[in-house]
Amino acid sequence: MTQNTFDAHLDAPSVIRTKRDGGALSDGAIDWVIDAYTHDRVTDGQMAALLMAIFLRGMSGHEIARWTAAMVASGERFDFSDVGRPTVDKHSTGGVGDKITIPLVPVVMACGGAVPQAAGRGLGHTGGTLDKLESIAGFTAEITKSQIRQQLRELGAAIFAAGELAPADRKIYALRDVTGTTESLPLIASSVMSKKIAEGAAALVLDTKVGSGAFLATEAEARELARTMVDLGREHGLTTRALLTDMEVPLGRTVGNAVEVAESLEVLGGGGPDDVVALTVALAREMCDAAGLDAVDPAQTLRDGTAMDRFRALIAAQGGDPAAPLPIGAHSETVTAPRGGTMGDIDAMAVGLAVWRLGAGRSAPGERVQSGAGMRIHRRPGEPVAAGEALFTLYSDTPERFAAALSELDGAWSVGDQAPPTRPLIIDRIT
Repeated sequence: MTQNTFDAHLDAPSVIRTKRDGGALSDGAIDWVIDAYTHDRVTDGQMAALLMAIFLRGMSGHEIARWTAAMVASGERFDFSDVGRPTVDKHSTGGVGDKITIPLVPVVMACGGAVPQAAGRGLGHTGGTLDKLESIAGFTAEITKSQIRQQLRELGAAIFAAGELAPADRKIYALRDVTGTTESLPLIASSVMSKKIAEGAAALVLDTKVGSGAFLATEAEARELARTMVDLGREHGLTTRALLTDMEVPLGRTVGNAVEVAESLEVLGGGGPDDVVALTVALAREMCDAAGLDAVDPAQTLRDGTAMDRFRALIAAQGGDPAAPLPIGAHSETVTAPRGGTMGDIDAMAVGLAVWRLGAGRSAPGERVQSGAGMRIHRRPGEPVAAGEALFTLYSDTPERFAAALSELDGAWSVGDQAPPTRPLIIDRIT
């Protein structure tokens, strides 16, 4: 990033008005507002107004690049080039049932890579990796930089809260979650890449989601986002590539926190839903290729148990008990099939919102999530269904939440006579 160019005459209302009226923010305005918000000289209300203006008016490529650089500069930038293994990370733009990081990181560990994974919490209708992993008894992502370095060197991974990485983004991320600005392409791109540039990996693979359960529902928007992020990475010396992947229907058969960890363990044990396994292996191969690792086939690590061994070691290193039983909501409700036939499409966004209603997500920054809240999907699109058969089971610790969750599912699924059209899981690759 070039040297900050703060203007003594800048103030939050003038910056907000510039973007509200469709103008471009100057380098100085971007540097100032990011620094001022990080140090509490701009209020949450003022930043919320600016975020909404950006959501409505957009940003140029130069503005996005400067906004990203300013967020990187708001904190420390790690360097893990000395850990003795090729460093590579993955980031998903967010989806419903997207638990891929949990089995993926151990697979890449087993292939010889080092994964410094600065993970996030839930945002909007999508779950967060940290919320999921914290359903494992004792697990903590609040680890020091020295512990991260030690784990990368000795184990091959560390999953940690962003902490001092891009602290401006940490505040903005939480604000976006509760102000209706999660779907902004400039804000998604800058949020993702500021953390990933700062976390110190040499290579990055992006899983850019497309469909109703993604933040960007159209393929054109997702392509633009992927291209923007790949270019941002390269500008900062980070080898970056992206996959466009389908998010019209939930990924796998579980959505929530602990239930997704349980499904991830199935994958690590050599089983699990076909789509979760396929995407895990595809992303692992991209990560290994980007890092120059070709001695081990990622799929083999799932079959021979080495990925599971790496998972257990990683969880234990961060205080967790990989053998502890996972929590499940104290109350449950089941949705059954009104007739026999074939399961139709399941709307991913509706499922994500239903699980959020159950308590798996947040309504305000800092709110606690329910580790046991979630949903099991017993029948996926195209599978045969018998009348009265269980289609979905919902879990929550607070039974009052079921009515709102069930309301979200109204019209979100169907049982018919024919299977819905199939879609490719991996749509394209962008380099």
